[in-house]
Amino acid sequence: MSANITTTTNIPFSHISVKPLHPNFAAEISGVDFTSPMKDEVFEEIHQAVTKYGVVVFRSTGLTDEGHIGFSRKFGELDDVTPYVGMGRKQRLKYVELFDVSNVETDGTILNPESARGQANKGNDLFHVDSSFNPRRAGYSLLLAHELPPSGMGGHTAFADTRTAFDTLPLDLKQELLAKDYVACHSMYHSRKLAAPETFADLNPLDHPMGRHKLVQRHEASDRMNIYIAAHVHHIEGLSPEESQALFDRLYKYCIRDENTIEIEWQNVGDLVIWDNTCTMHRAVGGSFLRKYKRDMRRTTVHDPSSTAWGLNEHTNVRQGLP
Repeated sequence: MSANITTTTNIPFSHISVKPLHPNFAAEISGVDFTSPMKDEVFEEIHQAVTKYGVVVFRSTGLTDEGHIGFSRKFGELDDVTPYVGMGRKQRLKYVELFDVSNVETDGTILNPESARGQANKGNDLFHVDSSFNPRRAGYSLLLAHELPPSGMGGHTAFADTRTAFDTLPLDLKQELLAKDYVACHSMYHSRKLAAPETFADLNPLDHPMGRHKLVQRHEASDRMNIYIAAHVHHIEGLSPEESQALFDRLYKYCIRDENTIEIEWQNVGDLVIWDNTCTMHRAVGGSFLRKYKRDMRRTTVHDPSSTAWGLNEHTNVRQGLP
């Protein structure tokens, strides 16, 4: 089954156990058997938990690539890497539905952080959402651990709660955002250049199409207002470059304050984290493992099924990416 968007407020869970990890968002779910066919009522509660908490963690799921993909399909239509492979990227993994977000090369060696791919990956260290730069944005991301570095060497994933950030904005700023109805332009080239300016010094994000989305919008599944923001935002339409940067900086920094963020530690092979890109940001947390140990992580990406999935973009299959 594919999940329908439903409004979720106070939810009683009877088929899963849910432990909140933060006062406002993120939770760990237990009591789910991923090795047997999942009952609809179990999945429905998982889906409701994702809607409520934005980020959910499962430990030691035992999922294979096939199980990972199958479970992900319950959330909706999956994105795939075919367009990126067509742009010259090599695919290490068997299935096109799996995005390789590891530090492992196609020959099994550890990625050199100074390589072209290593430099491009630095953009993942900034708080962002998946695929906001493409015409159709991502809804859910499901990231599964296949191999982890030793404990204490980094490799966590941090998340930011952009719904609560909107809720707690100063009233004057909240009123301005609602009245102006700003549109933000997202570019993966921009965030990569921010993260690795020397490597991408000659790259001009304005030479490429950008994903256009309302800066503030209603998160349909929870019926809460949300700031849809990311390091991918190149500019906000209708403002001078200086005004755009000032507003972006103010909102971005507000969203990633300590009270709006959490770091999730990957503990075991088989750990699975699901997040909703339409109401949270995330970033990779580096560490000393990068040159020494493999961190094999594989992600499925579910296309956003909401009415705002395409933003103000043309409905095309164009993707942003660098070979």
